[in-house]
Parts: sequence; C-alpha cells; structure tokens
Amino acid sequence: MSNTNMPILTVEKAVETLSKSYCATIGKGISPKILPSVMLWGPPGVGKSQGVRQIAKKIEKETKKKVVITDVRLLLFNPIDLRGIPTSNAEKTLAIWLKPQIFQMDDSEDIINIIFLDEISAAPQSVQAAAYQITLDRVVGEHKLPDNCIVIAAGNRVTDKSVSFKMPKALANRLLHLEIEGSFSSWLNWAIKSGVNEKVIGFLSFRSDMLFGFDAKSDDLAFATPRSWEMVSNILNTVSSDANEMYPMIAGLVGSGLAVEFRSWCNIHSDLPDIEAIFSGREFSIPKSSDAMYAVVSSMINYASDHRFELDKIGNSLKYIEKFPADYIALLLQNYELIEDDYKDILIKIPEYIRLIEKRSVMRNGSV
Repeated sequence: MSNTNMPILTVEKAVETLSKSYCATIGKGISPKILPSVMLWGPPGVGKSQGVRQIAKKIEKETKKKVVITDVRLLLFNPIDLRGIPTSNAEKTLAIWLKPQIFQMDDSEDIINIIFLDEISAAPQSVQAAAYQITLDRVVGEHKLPDNCIVIAAGNRVTDKSVSFKMPKALANRLLHLEIEGSFSSWLNWAIKSGVNEKVIGFLSFRSDMLFGFDAKSDDLAFATPRSWEMVSNILNTVSSDANEMYPMIAGLVGSGLAVEFRSWCNIHSDLPDIEAIFSGREFSIPKSSDAMYAVVSSMINYASDHRFELDKIGNSLKYIEKFPADYIALLLQNYELIEDDYKDILIKIPEYIRLIEKRSVMRNGSV
C-alpha cells in the first residue's frame, strides 16, 4: 500500500489516461508542451518503460504521426552531459555549448517526440537538479526542446530499496505524479496483444499471484516481475520452447522455486491436444485435469491471436470449447475479446461465437 499523495493506476489505465490527454491536445493542433511533464513511480519491473512504449503506439494510431522515443538513462549521466560540451565560438571570444546528440530531435509537424527520463530517482541530486529545466522550462542549458516533444520521467520509489535518491521538492512540484501498480488483468491484456509465449500466459493465468514477486525486504536477486516474465517469454520464443532445457536461464530470471513450479506446469502443457487440430476442427478430446484445461485455453488464446482474421479457425475453436466447464469458456471468451481493440466486433460475425454467447446467457438465467 502506498502512503504517497498521488493516484495509483495500473499500467493499462495510466496508458489510457495519458494517451487520451496527448491525443486530444495534438488533435486540436495544440503543442503537447502545454501539458505538464509526467513522473511514473513504481517498483522495479512493474512495466513503466513498457507503458511509455504503449503510449507512443496509441499516439501513432490516433494521430497518424510518427512517434520517436528518446530514452535517457539519467543514472548514467552527470550534469555536464545534459548541457553539452563547452567549446569556443567562431571568433574565439565566447564559450558555447555543443548540443548532446540525444536532444537532436526532429521538429517536423508529422513527428511527435517523447523524451523519456528513465531512472530519474536513481540519479544523484545534482543530475536531478539539471533536469529542472527539462521538465518545466523544456530547455537544456542553451538548447530548447522542440514544441512537438512530450516529457515523461520514471523511477523507483525510495521504499523499494533500489538505488534511489529522494526527489527535491522543487523538481517534484514541476511534475504530474502517477504511481504504477502491478495488475494481472492489465498485464494479460498487453501480453495477448504482444505475442508473449503461451506457456507464460497459461501458467500466470493459472497462478496470477506469481506475476509479481518483488519484495523490498528480500535479498533475492532473481524474482518475478512483468519484466522478468517477458524475458522468460523471449527465451522460450527464440531459443527453445522446452522449459526443462531452459530451466537454468528461467531460474536466473524468476528464482529457482518459481522456475521449478513453472517447469512442472509446462510438462503438463506438453501432453495437451494438438492446438492446430482444434482450430482445424479435427480435435475433440477434452483434458480432464484443471491444470491441463488452463493450459489448453492459454494455448488457444495464443494461437487465436496469431490467426485472428482466419474466422473459420476461430469458429472451430469456439465449437471445441463448448464442451468445457463454464469457467473456462468465460476465460477463453474474455481473452479472445482482448486480442486487439474492437476485436469483439469481428467475433460477432462468427456464428459459433453468437451461439456460445446465447447458450451462456440461457444458462445464467437458469433456463436449462
């Protein structure tokens, strides 16, 4: 529980709120500089950086402008780095400051820049002080940020026991503060759309309490966060999908105890019905255990996301799921609708979807 005087939002809600504000401003032809610079607070790995990338995608989709993110890790900077290297003018009479490359932004009308000041709370106070001008005045020494630039900062809280310095009040008052909290439903929405490995989605759907295992009081170096699970997914997607083979790497990301549990769950996953056969209408066998049912549903969600516009296949999968208990049907339908924005408008064109919705409605009303 936070004891700070700021709103607490999931990544999804923060992305929605900020994107709506930026898009509304840009859509009216007003420079986004009119909005305050934003500070995202939260524990390590909760998804602050990922949220900034999602904001960029939403702005691109809504405004049709290209969004360029400049990621500035302030922990690696000193104050002079932000202002640039001093040199003499052409007449050798005055000192001028060469603009750092990271601040060389395109000011074109069809471009929106986001300067992302990551790990700002980990930067020494001398560097945080140098960020004053960026966050409020939108200048860096003698260099001015373009009008098409959005400023977002992020960092860990002092209570997270990460490398963190207390933010000076003068800087804090220049920012709009949002605290980001871990949320499984918010993460799942993102994971389905982003191609996160089906085994990771399936396991965390079954054990959603394992998505976020950060404990500021623990000395463990490997622990579960949305970021570490994304890295597990990348390993399974690109190196090997065999959790037994990848166990040492998985344990190095989320910890040995959790990696053992994940590996055991994946062994169940390997004995599941053929997902391709389900979507082709050739598989009719139903798993008997709850673990296996969760696993097959997660695999179906992953497959459906990759084949979202092959409506015959989606229809076959919905016909197959009719034989499952009601809770699993609800889980599948809920996540199918999250495959992409407005995907429900596509699902209602599929007869099997309409039939399944009508059947569930009748069952809820107690008519059968």
